[in-house]
Amino acid sequence: MNHMPHYLFTLKQAAKPKWILLLFVVSILLNGCITNKKITYLQENPESTYEDEYSPPDTYRIQPNDNIYIRVSTLDPRFSAFFNPSLDAGGSGARMDEASADLLSYPVQEDGTIEIPYIGKVEVESLTLSEAKAVIEELMKDYVTDASITIRLVNNYVSILGQVNVPGMYPIYKQRLNIFQAISMAGDIAVYGDRYDIRIVRQTLEGSEVREFDLTDKKIIDTEYYYVLPNDVIYVKPIKGRFWGLNEFPWTVIFSSITATISIILLIQTVSQ
Repeated sequence: MNHMPHYLFTLKQAAKPKWILLLFVVSILLNGCITNKKITYLQENPESTYEDEYSPPDTYRIQPNDNIYIRVSTLDPRFSAFFNPSLDAGGSGARMDEASADLLSYPVQEDGTIEIPYIGKVEVESLTLSEAKAVIEELMKDYVTDASITIRLVNNYVSILGQVNVPGMYPIYKQRLNIFQAISMAGDIAVYGDRYDIRIVRQTLEGSEVREFDLTDKKIIDTEYYYVLPNDVIYVKPIKGRFWGLNEFPWTVIFSSITATISIILLIQTVSQ
């Protein structure tokens, strides 16, 4: 009876754990793959949890600790200078930069009011900017009949954090900014960002609330999640099970292990022949 040489038996025994190692390495590589489905926005989703009916977007309402920039324009430059002491008679139409707007803004007090010179306290809490504009214009009629009010929120920013390419705090210049426009300002979501579970921390009159939504579902366009509000914080979570980024993944070690495993298997096959 022929017996297998001891060294061949040992090599074949050693091959089994090497095959296991190879399968383990391959499984890691496959788990690290990101499919198009995971990174494509606005897909058809038969399991969507969003309602089919359109939900009107939220409208920002003024809150305590907000800062409101107000400019009064009239046909008579004397009245403009009267209500805008920082502007000279000929500069009432000049465009204010962000620093000037911040310095000339009216802080909303804890009681929900702002203090306007010569007019006094004006209740603005829970009003939209359009509603506050109408209230102030009505009060201005006691002084001048043709007053036109420009009003805007100075603290008009959105913060974008987590798995985005350029996290940070970004100003909102548009009256309506949707979630995709906001994320584009942050350089889009990174490859390993979870597009299925985006979080928004939103300040309301009742306090802070956290909202969750799925950017891959096209029905998000018809929901209240679609538009960003001032002071929103958008957080993009990493995909579950993500251990390395593309730049962090130990490719050299992985490929070295694969090469070593293949070399041992080929050696065993050669010796066995």
